[in-house]
Amino acid sequence: KSGLKKLFAYAKPEYSTVLKKSLFNAGAGSINGFDSETYLGIGVAGDNGNSTAQVKLEVLFDSSNESRILKALSQNTQELDLNYNIVPIENQHPTVGSGMVGDLPEPMYAKTFLKMVKKLMKTPCIKYTELRGRKVKRVAVCGGSGGFLLSKAISKGADVFITSDYKYHEFFDADGKIIIADVGHYESEQFTIDLLYEIITNNFSTFAIRCTETNTNPVKYL
Repeated sequence: KSGLKKLFAYAKPEYSTVLKKSLFNAGAGSINGFDSETYLGIGVAGDNGNSTAQVKLEVLFDSSNESRILKALSQNTQELDLNYNIVPIENQHPTVGSGMVGDLPEPMYAKTFLKMVKKLMKTPCIKYTELRGRKVKRVAVCGGSGGFLLSKAISKGADVFITSDYKYHEFFDADGKIIIADVGHYESEQFTIDLLYEIITNNFSTFAIRCTETNTNPVKYL
């Protein structure tokens, strides 16, 4: 969730467009759902009585992209008469977390919704808490053992929390405030391989990607 840094770069105004494009291509400015986001300020740089107009560019980036950012800067430093500094900041990624919350296009009866989930998740069994006599609209999801997020799901107004690995006594924590739907650990994570396939394929078009067909689920159902 943390690991953000800020770049301050100073260049002549006529070079600002080239510099921004180079930094955006390196991953700068793409934070918390925003893309190509920068702050530009115009100022005057003075040196031994000589004054020249300069653009001050401020942009956030994830520290994992720092090597790419530095490469983009090094390629432009001399050509654009550029100087810069990078500082770590305490801001976090507020939109990054372990689960997701979303709304259905239309409310559904709870039993109908659970039957749909059972089919879509290709699971032979769903363990769930008492239905609340109201339709399902908002759904919280966390793959794997997501029980630690129950209070978050409730605070977000979710009608159902889909996850796995719930123990008997933990089901009581629903307390009539939400429906807990345990779909199974493997079943909740089985589609991750398809997501990774899509991400890698979209970003590395020259790679030959193959998905394993080995089923690693140790749990069997009668």
